[in-house]
Amino acid sequence: MAVWDDLVGQERVAEQLTAAARDADAFVTAVGQGGSPPEASKMTHAWLFTGPPGAGRVTTARAFAAALQCVSPDRALGGVPGCGFCDGCHTVLAGTHADITSVAAIGAQILADDMRDTVRKSFTSPANGRWQVILVEDAERLNEKSANAVLKAVEEPAPRTVWLLCAPSIEDVLPTIRSRCRHLTLRTPPVGAVADFLVRRDGVEPAAAAAAARATQGHIERARRLATDQGARQRRAAVLKLPLRVDDIGAALRGAQELIDAAGEDAKQVAEEIDTKETEELKAALGAVQGGRMPRGTAGVMKDLEDRQKRRRTRTQRDSLEVALSDLTGFYRDVLALQLGSGIAIANEDVRDALDRVARASTPEHTLRRIDAVIACREALDANVAPLLAVEAMAMALRAG
Repeated sequence: MAVWDDLVGQERVAEQLTAAARDADAFVTAVGQGGSPPEASKMTHAWLFTGPPGAGRVTTARAFAAALQCVSPDRALGGVPGCGFCDGCHTVLAGTHADITSVAAIGAQILADDMRDTVRKSFTSPANGRWQVILVEDAERLNEKSANAVLKAVEEPAPRTVWLLCAPSIEDVLPTIRSRCRHLTLRTPPVGAVADFLVRRDGVEPAAAAAAARATQGHIERARRLATDQGARQRRAAVLKLPLRVDDIGAALRGAQELIDAAGEDAKQVAEEIDTKETEELKAALGAVQGGRMPRGTAGVMKDLEDRQKRRRTRTQRDSLEVALSDLTGFYRDVLALQLGSGIAIANEDVRDALDRVARASTPEHTLRRIDAVIACREALDANVAPLLAVEAMAMALRAG
């Protein structure tokens, strides 16, 4: 299956990237044979992928990276790079290709220390593949120092280095960086396309796939999680009960605490899956002796790892809360649609009784203020307000209406 098949609802972007991958392949082939690269090319050294959450920015960038490293023999016969089966494509998609470096925010920001080795590697030639590819998954989280480091690398890249930056919008990236990138905008995938993708790639039953795609309004990863993870469905159901509990102060505050506890549990699960493995691998690399005692002089390295893991747990909790807030926003959006009789499709059809109840008990003005309260909570979390305080304030605002 070609790597482009994972680009849900992004036909125009896939067409542009396919053309660029063809030209990139022609460039490497010509240089390898001692010839001259094509004069006109749709390939460039830096790309910026933007689009709403769930549109598949990172998936699209990774598919392009796989196409750049594709070594399928069909290319010589006019085939499109990105077969999905060759060693180049497979190792990129598996995350093991030596010439693909991915950078994601561990905490709220990508620090300069996180980028130092990556920037240094960007100036080297490919070790095994056809291109040296640097994929920055959260370019909007670059802080001033790390963004300046990226800018210097993007300004004067090595001949066969490609930067792939992903961000929600073009305004989230420094003007000096985005001016040096080719910009591609992804759209929110149609609900039907997401449902078809879940059936085709994950074997989800059509009815369940349609319900998950509708509930998440085209957010691919959230739809997949909702369709395949019973725990995710249970957490969503708990979040959507909050609007029915805000009439009572005590229940509203308990609901806020439950949201925080659920987010903390998500962070704990990630920590259990990743932190232990990371710690053991680092201890082995540093030469831990039998019994777990570390050699002298390694305490600082272990402390750095613990700090990174703490930052990741904090971000995981915030990301989980972000999902809950998105669910609440969708709930009140449906309430508003019912109150106004707009006739648009209801995303949360599975809780239609709750939607009708809240819609009858309030006015569109109340609903708009409640949506504003959810947005204010998100902004407070972005400003590093203590999560419990931010969610409790939101619960009280939802009660006030």
